Amino acid sequence: MKPTDIQNPEYFHKVVDCQYACPAHTPVPEYIRLIAAERYTEAYMVNWESNVFPGVLGRTCDRPCEPACRRGRVEEEPVAICRLKRVAADNKGDVKSMMPQGPFAPNGKKIALIGGGPAALTVARDLTPLGYEVHLYDDQNKGGGMMRSQIPSFRLPDSVLSEEVGFILDLGIHTHFNTRVESLKDILSQGYDAVFVGTGAPKGKDLADLPGRWDAQANIHIGIEWLANVAFEHTSKIGKKVIVLGGGNTAMDCCRTSRRLGGEDVKVVVRSPRKEMKASPWEIEDALHEDIPILENHVPKSFVSENGVLKGMYFEKVEAIYDNGKRKLVPTGEPDIFIEADDVLVAIGQENSFPWIERDLGLEFNKWGLPVLDEKTFQSTLPKVFFGGDAALGPKNVITAVAQGHQAAVSIDLYCNQQSLYERPSPYTNLISQKMGIHEWIYDSDVTTDIRYKVPHADKSLTLKDRKKEVELGFSQDTGFKEAQRCLNCDVQTVFTEDKCIECDACADICPTTCITFTINGEEDDLRSRLNAPAHNVEQELYVSDTLKTGRVMIKDENVCLHCGLCAERCPTSAWDMQKYLYSVTKAGCQSSILETI
Repeated sequence: MKPTDIQNPEYFHKVVDCQYACPAHTPVPEYIRLIAAERYTEAYMVNWESNVFPGVLGRTCDRPCEPACRRGRVEEEPVAICRLKRVAADNKGDVKSMMPQGPFAPNGKKIALIGGGPAALTVARDLTPLGYEVHLYDDQNKGGGMMRSQIPSFRLPDSVLSEEVGFILDLGIHTHFNTRVESLKDILSQGYDAVFVGTGAPKGKDLADLPGRWDAQANIHIGIEWLANVAFEHTSKIGKKVIVLGGGNTAMDCCRTSRRLGGEDVKVVVRSPRKEMKASPWEIEDALHEDIPILENHVPKSFVSENGVLKGMYFEKVEAIYDNGKRKLVPTGEPDIFIEADDVLVAIGQENSFPWIERDLGLEFNKWGLPVLDEKTFQSTLPKVFFGGDAALGPKNVITAVAQGHQAAVSIDLYCNQQSLYERPSPYTNLISQKMGIHEWIYDSDVTTDIRYKVPHADKSLTLKDRKKEVELGFSQDTGFKEAQRCLNCDVQTVFTEDKCIECDACADICPTTCITFTINGEEDDLRSRLNAPAHNVEQELYVSDTLKTGRVMIKDENVCLHCGLCAERCPTSAWDMQKYLYSVTKAGCQSSILETI
């Protein structure tokens, strides 16, 4: 095998897995170390620089980083990365003085943001300090978009959301709340240099053709619309018997909200097996904890009503048959099942909707009704119009919307400065030695054996009576510290210098996971089988040195390395060093990263 280029960022993409699994590339190990050092303010700002909404995401993130966490390679549960964001947010203190401070020198450019959700707010956060005059239009009375209208208060308190939205609006954003944009042509006529569309996926899917759908309209609700009505206090009650159709996170929010508004017999009904539900496992667990049963393999057949009053629904029982990986739902032949209901919430998905965008502007849409975009620049076929978040590539999650907002802001800044949108600023990267002495490191290299700590919850006898009472209580500082200690410091790399090595094999002897081998080089498949501990995870690159004096090479299996530093401590010639890898996606205008100052 060829020697590993330790300076190549692509190599670290496959080592610091948690950071690269996050669409916004949040430097996970960095802020976790700051939490362990009780430097909560700095930990919060490291999060804010990347994901913009640490307090929000510390409660609601879909956690794409956690399945990639290297802790999960040595035991069952990864580090509670998401909930450690909340530890930083809950203990940050006053961070207002650390935010960019306006007023900012104007650059003469004016930008319109349509929609006040996470993507648009991220664009505003990135462009305003560069001197752009940013105008935000939203039909709600406050910023936040779907974070405010679709995430229930028992998961995301209004105070947390409003504070973090306020950090952005206080930069000097020109807000136009309670303003529904009816025409993109009208916006374009107002002289904006660029327009960003972040209107989300506001249309909930319906079962319009299901028999009986329109016979009792008052008690059949579209899930996301119903959640918005609850959030803005237009709806305050629901019937005692409730059916929620759908298996995603919106369905979980609907069923749990129903329990708080008077639903005593609330059931979630899904077409597929439970293992295929799209809802996050922890959302499903919370619903089950609140005594909400989930009925799988039930396909809706019809709504039943009498004299305009909803009585329930009929369902066909099916089973999932798999053929070459393709699923088919096959009726079991059992009689249809009737489930009583006073109300039904339809939460089977969301769609984009752009009735306010005229079709004669040169802005093209694909067959799914989504704008035709360059997926790297988020520029539409109408050059001055950019998209992001759910409005761009379809419904995903808050952290993806933030990541797309960052990239769209880079594109808008380049466009307004008449530069190529493809010559984008390079990310900030660095390798820094962590050595303080012969056997001392700047970071804590001890490997704890603690299993993942559970987040405490408020008593459900209290939370089910108050839809605004937060269920999760978050980690205390002490528990947060202990959970942070479980991090394996995957960004602190073992860097090997061939010409210092005397091939004493001391590092291989002391390695607790037997991940270091000195052997003759060869083809990858053969080499992986000849290591002290065979490396079977071919998705993880091996760390391969150049040829040593004896003709051997050093091979390290990154898949199971704990980054404990024992190899560097044991090495008599300092051939091994522990060096921290830092990666930060450059924001619009090549703004420097806050990571460079911490």
